[in-house]
Amino acid sequence: MTELHRSSVLVGFYGDTLDPEGITDLLGCKPTVGVRKGGTWHTSRGYPKIASVGSWRLKAEECKPADLDGQINHLLDKLTDDLLVWRSLAEQYRAVIFCGLFLHEGNEGVELRPQTLARMGERGLIIDLDIYSNSDDAAD
Repeated sequence: MTELHRSSVLVGFYGDTLDPEGITDLLGCKPTVGVRKGGTWHTSRGYPKIASVGSWRLKAEECKPADLDGQINHLLDKLTDDLLVWRSLAEQYRAVIFCGLFLHEGNEGVELRPQTLARMGERGLIIDLDIYSNSDDAAD
């Protein structure tokens, strides 16, 4: 199996009552995007959007070839190690590791180490995988 062409990863929290500044204080790091429900934020292409739900999102640098394990650990290393904080946030909000996986060919793969999976589980994080075929990856 060929290694995965490209990956994009973020840690995110989502909820109607989410206060981005409060989450920043708890996690110890400013987000890439932090917005309250009904607030305005800008897409990566600069388009303004109204938030249908509050969110706090910290994005890793995109990797080509993919380094899903490294990206996830890099993000988690930036944030608090206090598992009580993580569990509290995961109970209040949708807590996610979002992974965009971009294929160049039909059969590519990526691995996650047991230690990385354990770190996500300890924090109550859901893993959300979006997989894009090479026909979806017109920019490359």
